[in-house]
Amino acid sequence: MTSTIEQRFQVALDESRLLMLATQLLFGFQLSSVFTDQFASFTLTMRQVDASALLLLVVALALLLTPPSQHRLVEHGHITGRIRTCVTRYTEAALLPFAISLGLDVYLVFTHSFGEAMGIAVGAMIFVASILLWYVAEFVYRVWILEKDRNVTKTGDAPTDIFTRCTQLLTEARIALPGAQALLGFQLAVMMTGAFKTLPEASRLVHAGALISVAFCLVLLVAPAAFHRIAFDGADTERFYRIGSRLVTVALLPLAVGVSADIYVAMERILANDVAAIATAAGAFAMLSVFWMFYPLALRRQIKAA
Repeated sequence: MTSTIEQRFQVALDESRLLMLATQLLFGFQLSSVFTDQFASFTLTMRQVDASALLLLVVALALLLTPPSQHRLVEHGHITGRIRTCVTRYTEAALLPFAISLGLDVYLVFTHSFGEAMGIAVGAMIFVASILLWYVAEFVYRVWILEKDRNVTKTGDAPTDIFTRCTQLLTEARIALPGAQALLGFQLAVMMTGAFKTLPEASRLVHAGALISVAFCLVLLVAPAAFHRIAFDGADTERFYRIGSRLVTVALLPLAVGVSADIYVAMERILANDVAAIATAAGAFAMLSVFWMFYPLALRRQIKAA
């Protein structure tokens, strides 16, 4: 039985959700690692690797949440050919910075425990395995096996029913929700460490602001499900879709603020350079804002004018 376009798009969103959770868990590890007692023994190279891995995860995060943003802001929840291509391409692209960051993180922990030679060997092995199993094997299989048997039929754009749009809206909220929960958990744990008390007051206040921002994001992401259940009694309507879409879209702003603020805290501790930490955090916030808000809004105006 052939799956429908709606089912395939739903699966694509679910796949993004899996990668989002893994990305946020790794981001949480990066955040908490700079507050461990062992961080003081990191060499300059290890600190540079730590900073690079953290920034690569921000890139992966930006890429993963771009398709849901465009789906709501540009397509208004309808499943078009453009958005189907978008979710595939952005998810594929997000795997690369995630794979590099994963290899770098493995390098860090093995270098700390067993020496640099072991760290390089194991980190490289994990990175190569990731590329082989996430890119090479899939493209080879598609070209050499599937293309010989596949009868490709292109499906044109068609209006998406309100039930599917509401279901996918809630799925898009769930893409960001587990990651925000994991990040909040790490943020709370960091504030209980001894190293946190040694931070400059400015860094502690910034981290507190980041925690509040992510907590507020969590509240906004859960709100659509509460509206759907309590106010609309589970009914899928255009009004519910508009309310839920706005809540999920607005939730990305405090998430961008929280992630960027914690980038500042981590970079200030890693680089011991306040100016570099501010510049990096500002760059992260600008990138996340462009990917999640400004580019989708500009694309919507462009399509509407065409």
